[in-house]
Amino acid sequence: MNELWLIRHAETEWSKAHRHTGRTDIPLTDEGRAAAAKVRDRVAGHAFAAVLVSPLSRARETAELAGLGEHAQFRDDLLEWDYGDYEGITTADIRKDRPGWYLWDDGVPNGEAASDVAARVDRVIEEALGSDGDVAVVAHGHVLRVLAARWLEQPPQLGGRLVLETGAISRLGFERDVRALLAWNT
Repeated sequence: MNELWLIRHAETEWSKAHRHTGRTDIPLTDEGRAAAAKVRDRVAGHAFAAVLVSPLSRARETAELAGLGEHAQFRDDLLEWDYGDYEGITTADIRKDRPGWYLWDDGVPNGEAASDVAARVDRVIEEALGSDGDVAVVAHGHVLRVLAARWLEQPPQLGGRLVLETGAISRLGFERDVRALLAWNT
């Protein structure tokens, strides 16, 4: 494997409203569809050895509009963080009852901890490392942030420091055989 291209799904109504969108299958907005189509120009002509995609519709549609759908291989390990009782709620609303709450340290009731997400993305990383070329991953904001942290061989909580916009592309790879962050949130 040479590089791991992380592509966050484009805008949904919930991402636009900053609602925690884990397993709820929210479609892209019209603006999101237009942004996903622009990703196509940025990946056009690039040969990927594998295209790994979350099975949720917002990631599948982003992959399709980006011209990657034909080669998509769906992976449950790329599902977004399970936000449990906080699904669909904003951080501001959660903090009304839990002042200072921080997903990356505090987790969510009846959902996943950061370590659970890390275990899933570690399997994706191992699969990608076994590929014979660049790998595209189309998924969700928090799971991709954890993936980047784990790529860098850091605790999943580092993902809390890696802001990732909808429709963004980031690239992970190597610097002298050491895992490195090559480009972020472009």
